[in-house]
Amino acid sequence: MNKFGLLCGALMLTGTSAMFGQGARNIVINEVLTNNTASIQDEFGEREAWIELENTSFTTYNIRGMYITTDRAVLDPAMSVPDRIKRMSVIPSGDSRTNIGGRQHIVFFGNSNPARGKLHLSLKVPMSEPVWIALYNGNAVELIDSVSVPALSADQSFARQGKKWSVKAAQNVTPGIENFIKTDETKDAKLKREDPYGFGITLLAMGIVFTCLAVLFIFFSLFGLLMRHTEAAKKVANQQPIKPITKTVEKTAELGHKTGVILQEGLKTKGIDREVYMAVIGMALKQYEDDVHDVESGVITIRQKSSSWNDEFLQMTQFHQ
Repeated sequence: MNKFGLLCGALMLTGTSAMFGQGARNIVINEVLTNNTASIQDEFGEREAWIELENTSFTTYNIRGMYITTDRAVLDPAMSVPDRIKRMSVIPSGDSRTNIGGRQHIVFFGNSNPARGKLHLSLKVPMSEPVWIALYNGNAVELIDSVSVPALSADQSFARQGKKWSVKAAQNVTPGIENFIKTDETKDAKLKREDPYGFGITLLAMGIVFTCLAVLFIFFSLFGLLMRHTEAAKKVANQQPIKPITKTVEKTAELGHKTGVILQEGLKTKGIDREVYMAVIGMALKQYEDDVHDVESGVITIRQKSSSWNDEFLQMTQFHQ
């Protein structure tokens, strides 16, 4: 059981190390300026040599604990880790700027004192001589990236363009931002340069498609709910018609009002003819029954009724013979 636990722990550590190693390999040296006379200044207004790193991925990665060196002696595989660390400058922790976002950059000052700030390194960078600069992982053994910088004139930089490097004039130096920005560059060329593998455009397209599907789902759900309520309302209206009921109530109220008026007038005259008023009430009830029948029922009822005219016709037939 203990052996199984140890094996699982070893596999987890190996996977974690591989994951962090893969993330570290997205960090590259992007631009270097060794002789700074008119370029950017640090927080104290001084101009120092600087090294720019770039996160080439689209995910955030924290570079704290990684190392930068200009000493080629660290290439000796027999050198111990403590000896390597003595020849390197560590990127300190405790600064949010070391948490580099996707496609973002960070600039470190060389020939400086780490006590002046988190971005100041004691890295030795010669001003007018070729220099080799390397970036190592936090174990001080794994080489992440390196570049051999030629001797540069004042304020010139050595910058990466894809997999190639070239010297940039002082007016074209771009610390902290992308190299070789072209104002006449087409949108297709810019997209190809910024997203060479198409990951960004793929995520954007998938996001648009899923957003449209979500909007359509919400629309048709609400539309279906509205139609179901409409059908239910129609069924209720067909089973219990509102308009005939309303007419019946209105007619009943009207007849009641007329009858009340007639009775009040009769009481005022004190000469009440009961037979008249009974006849009026009977006629009102008769009219009410006829109206209610006509309003409430949509079925026409025809009943047979004999007529005296028919009898008279039979009596007059003798004159036509």
